[in-house]
Parts: sequence; structure tokens; C-alpha cells
Amino acid sequence: MKSPEEQLELLTRGVANLISEKELEEKLKKGKPLRAKLGVDPTSPDLHLGHSVVLEKLRQFQELGHQAVLIIGDFTAQIGDPTGRSKTRPPLSREDILANAETYTEQAFRILDKDKTEIVFNGEWFNKMTFSEVIQLNARVTMQQMLQREDFKNRITQNQEVRLHEIQYPIVQGWDSVEVRADVELGGTDQLFNILVGRDMQKTEGMEQQVVMCMPILEGLDGVQKMSKSLNNYVGISEPPSEMFGKIMSISDELMERYFVLLLGEELDTNAHPLEAKKSLAAKIVTRYHSAEEAEAAIANWNNRGSLSDADLPEFSPPGDRSDLLGIVLAAFQDIEEPKSGSDVRRLIQQGSIQIDGTKVTDPKAEPGLTSGQVLKLNKKRSVRVS
Repeated sequence: MKSPEEQLELLTRGVANLISEKELEEKLKKGKPLRAKLGVDPTSPDLHLGHSVVLEKLRQFQELGHQAVLIIGDFTAQIGDPTGRSKTRPPLSREDILANAETYTEQAFRILDKDKTEIVFNGEWFNKMTFSEVIQLNARVTMQQMLQREDFKNRITQNQEVRLHEIQYPIVQGWDSVEVRADVELGGTDQLFNILVGRDMQKTEGMEQQVVMCMPILEGLDGVQKMSKSLNNYVGISEPPSEMFGKIMSISDELMERYFVLLLGEELDTNAHPLEAKKSLAAKIVTRYHSAEEAEAAIANWNNRGSLSDADLPEFSPPGDRSDLLGIVLAAFQDIEEPKSGSDVRRLIQQGSIQIDGTKVTDPKAEPGLTSGQVLKLNKKRSVRVS
């Protein structure tokens, strides 16, 4: 195990909120493994790199010899985290929550060491509580505390409803910290209020309070808004290697430095050429979620893209009546006089044979919105240029 000072330097790298560095240093100096907690609600089945920021920090704790505690919020997901929400979340069924939890954890263990991760479901304690115990839990906080939350204040000011079950969310998240005896709780900056409630809960129980460690919210590929599937500026951690590589290569040089720190825990080599540095970033991310061999193949594919972009290729005008990838590729094969059946084209797409400017697109229903000059690769031998 590294010295407390060395650990502190590593663990605080890239952190947005830390309460407090002194407390963390004191805990590290005790020389005992800390219990680092991260709570996740499986409200969706897939993770993207934005989710990975806090998982990467939890992995750092693991690698330094501390205990990673991953709480699957099978109970809290039924409430729905109101953080950043302008309206109440729709409820999820328990079946959906458990199905999401299965894929969520499978993807999380591409980052964390599964054998060294303590996994607990918070339904283990909340589903056993009597109503009397719930009332006692609520008595530990005040309504004034809960209404300090910006989300709640804004909704009330705008005459939008705040449901009483939503006010319970910070309380139950805070109680998780008591149950697992957390030394540190990790989360995004939007979780600061909830994590502070955990500190208060531990204090009322006579426990040593957890350190609050909040990570920044990762910007998406546009470099402006937070990474989000709904904004289509995301990189999914289960995406094909070449697609993942291509998306990372599309980010700005300014964003690259931030991605190095938050996604890899590394500093950008300022002596490297920006293009080579970006290739290194993309390759390391592909290696993390796939393999070194697939990262090398993605680099080769990207380098070959340059020769195609300058090649003399047949021109192709996408059909006006089909915007889906299946329809576009069918029309392209028809255009080069190599007509194929819909099932053949669907199979080519799903196998990853179809590429747009070097990036594989594997969803036949995707609507790529092609622009003039792009190269549509149909198979190993045939490509067309969009006109």
C-alpha cells in the first residue's frame, strides 16, 4: 500500500468537492482499509462514459487496497432520485429494476474488480423496516433541511408538484451510509446534498462521519452539455470498439485533457502531438472496455480511413424516402449494381461491416443523417462517397 500522502494525491486528482481533505488524510493515516461507498440506482440498462467517472475513482480506492462497496439501489430506484429533475420520475417495476441491475453490474465490472467488490442491495434493510421505524428515520431530519435542495425549491417556486415520497430519497440514501458503515461516499457533484445527509445520519448514530467525494459531471462529445443518451453526445461502454474509438477521436483538443484525467486518472502528455495524444486516449479507453488487440485493430481501421477519404469513389445520393441505415445501404448496393436482399444487408450491418467515415454502425434502424463528402463503407471491397 502506498503512503497516506501518495494515496491522498492520487485519490484527490480530478475531484470537484471534497469534505474534507483533512478528514480523508486522517483516515488514511490509520493504515486500515477504508470502506468506499458508491450507490447506484439501476434505472436504465446501459452505462456510458459519463457514468464511468465515479466508477473509475472507486477503482482507484480498490487498487490502493481499500474496500469498494457498491450499493445497488433496488429500493431507492422505486422512489426515483429527484436530483436535477423538474418533475417527478415515473415509477419503475421491480422486474425492470432487477433486469437493469443485472446489465448495470455486468458493465460496471469492466471497471471494478468483481472479486474485490462488496455488492449489497439496499432493499435488504429497507424492505424489512416497519412503519414505526420509517417514522423514526424521518424524525432524524427536518423539512427545512429537505427544502434546501435546489430541485425542490425551484419546483415549488414554479408551482410544480413535489411528491412526499421524493423527499424521502435523500433520507434513505443517507441511511445506506449508516448500514454499510461507509468511510467515504462517492458521487457526482449533483449528489452533494444527498451525501451530506449521509454524514448527518452517521453523526446521529455516533459514528465517524464519511468523507464526501464528488466527481465532476462529464461533458459529452460536444464539449458543452453533460454526456447523455437523450442528447446523443455519449459513448456507451458496451459499444463496438471501432465505434467507441471513432467517437473519442471526434472530441476537441480542449476536452481531451479532461477526458484523460476523469476517465483514466492520467495527465495528458503535453509534449505529444494532439492527434497522437487523442489516439492514445481512444486506444486506452477501448482497451479498458474491450481489449488491447481490439484497440490496435481500431487504430488500424482509423488510419485506413484516411486513405479512403482521399480515394476516388463512386458517388451515391441517399434515397429521399428512407432515412434509416437499412434503407440507405440497400439503396447504395442497388446504386453500384450489386443489389442485395434486406436480410443480407441487415446481417452486414449487425456484423459491423457497414462504416460511416470509419465508424461502425450496427443498428439497422439508426438514422445517421449523412452529409456530403462522407464515406459509406459497404464491405471490405466496396465504398461510396455521399453526394
